[in-house]
Amino acid sequence: MSSIVAIVGRPNVGKSTLFNRLVGKRKAIVDDISGVTRDRIYDYAEWTGTDFIVVDTGGYVTNSDDIFESEIRKQVTFAIEEADVIIFMVDMTVGITDQDESFGRYLRRVKKPVLLVANKTDDFSKINDTYEFYKLGVKEVFPVSSVTGSGTGELLDSIVKHLKEIGTSPIDDSDSELPKFAIIGKPNVGKSTFINTLLGEERNIVSEIPGTTRDSIHTVYNKFDRKFVIIDTAGLRKKNKVYEDIEFYSNLRAIRTIEESDICLVLLDARDGLQAQDLHIIDMAAQRNKGIVIVLNKWDLVPQESKTAEQLRKKLTEKLAPFNDIPIITMSALNKTRIFQAIDKAFEVFENKYKLIPTSALNKVMLKVIEEYHPPANRGKFIQIKYVTQMKAAVPLFAFFCNHPKDIKESYKRYLENKIRDNFNFEGVPIRIIFKEK
Repeated sequence: MSSIVAIVGRPNVGKSTLFNRLVGKRKAIVDDISGVTRDRIYDYAEWTGTDFIVVDTGGYVTNSDDIFESEIRKQVTFAIEEADVIIFMVDMTVGITDQDESFGRYLRRVKKPVLLVANKTDDFSKINDTYEFYKLGVKEVFPVSSVTGSGTGELLDSIVKHLKEIGTSPIDDSDSELPKFAIIGKPNVGKSTFINTLLGEERNIVSEIPGTTRDSIHTVYNKFDRKFVIIDTAGLRKKNKVYEDIEFYSNLRAIRTIEESDICLVLLDARDGLQAQDLHIIDMAAQRNKGIVIVLNKWDLVPQESKTAEQLRKKLTEKLAPFNDIPIITMSALNKTRIFQAIDKAFEVFENKYKLIPTSALNKVMLKVIEEYHPPANRGKFIQIKYVTQMKAAVPLFAFFCNHPKDIKESYKRYLENKIRDNFNFEGVPIRIIFKEK
């Protein structure tokens, strides 16, 4: 089991800034508005040869009826339960608040190492001011500036010391080679519900309010002989609907998540069908060479008389042209209907994405296809294709060798792609075709 370090504290004390500093990248959203971080955010960190996972959490607020703050408290509790070492952050410029005292009393009941970080200690001439935080019942206080990085070396030394005393095992490097499935789609189509149902726990915050998930969440799934990384993303919106900077960064995180994934499961609300924004999301994934599975969620809410899945698939396929070889699964995440079928299909698409067709088999089929329909002459030039081979690439890439590669029309290129799909199974995977001079 991997070592885990959780960063906790009340809102707006700089937890996400410290998280970004420790993992060495801008992964968590940072904003002056309190309550930006909602779900648990994980990433890897390394210090003096010791690897561990850092968890960023939302701001812990007590005595609040706000729906998000209630859910955040639950998520922070989960993170503390998972953690081996806890970083309790406070704001040195503000001093001890009632929320700090309340949270400190809670952490004193946790039988784990708690390191108190007095953040925003930019002026180290006032380092003596940090001693007041010992009143919170902690054994170690670290004056730190998460913005500049001052004091983080001593903090990391202490983290590593505690992890070695605990003796937790290092991160399994094999996890980095696992298939990565990103769950993408518009807000409020059931992405987090799908993941929670799949994992059998409330891993992500679920709410009827669109845009609840703002960061990307990575989880390793290892059950029923299936092991993969599943990624929940913030709901993608049209640019003209992104009013807040927070929404902008959320969309940016989702796009980056698509880039680092292998397969994108595009969730749609089955009641709405395939809309323009869905097509944009699918195109974005295809342009980034990702395998795609379309999942029609909330199938249980579709009126009974409208449940003609085959007709619906046909209608959706027509809208997807020219890349219409995409599997479509009907599912109800809430009722646990066909959720594993969606994952099985994602694995099939993953295999298709990295499939290599032997050159002899490829030429046997495709040269016959070309013989039946030669590429049209262009500007009086007669085009002859003599040879085809598949090249190693992020997606299936086929090179056709011919005498006039620049004169082959786009329509004939689509013809060749369709014939490749007809004869070899590349369902759900974008195909790239290039023409090279013989």
